[in-house]
Amino acid sequence: MALKQLLLASQSPRRKQLLEQIGITPVCAPVDIDESIRGNEKPLEYCLRLAKEKAQTGWNRSDKSLPSLGSDTIVVLDGKILAKPRDQQDAYAMLMSLSNKQHQVITAVAIIDATKMSSKDSVSEVLFGPLEEQEVKAYIASKEPMDKAGSYGVQGFAARWVKHISGSHSGIMGLPLYETSMLIKEFE
Repeated sequence: MALKQLLLASQSPRRKQLLEQIGITPVCAPVDIDESIRGNEKPLEYCLRLAKEKAQTGWNRSDKSLPSLGSDTIVVLDGKILAKPRDQQDAYAMLMSLSNKQHQVITAVAIIDATKMSSKDSVSEVLFGPLEEQEVKAYIASKEPMDKAGSYGVQGFAARWVKHISGSHSGIMGLPLYETSMLIKEFE
């Protein structure tokens, strides 16, 4: 029988919407974990660890009636993780560093239930065109980039800067639907 519900260990409206798009009714149960980078952790390892920790934390706090899904998205420029901005200056510096450059967006997703945990990742390449200082400042003033890895959301105003994408558009938004669908099948 097809899985129709999951515990979503996130408060992201985008992840909720993306799950609904593929016929899953998420029960949202946001979790708060330490997102510090450990030692020499590589970007992909870091992203997978966070997705697994979110799924595990969601599962641990739940009544164990639904599998728990955790996901994390990071932006990587020249091997460096661009997390959520600390403030407007940080957002400005991040966005300007992406101007006319290609970067990676990595999203990892993990699902856990009483018998197993499984995870997958999606790595996409995004090329930004040139960014104009005034446009970036106006974008930051809108507050849209303040809770997003790399200081932008591809589903919002920043889409106008995206010159080329190679990979998963939904993964860049925060939940790669192909990989998530494959994981869900493992728990049916």
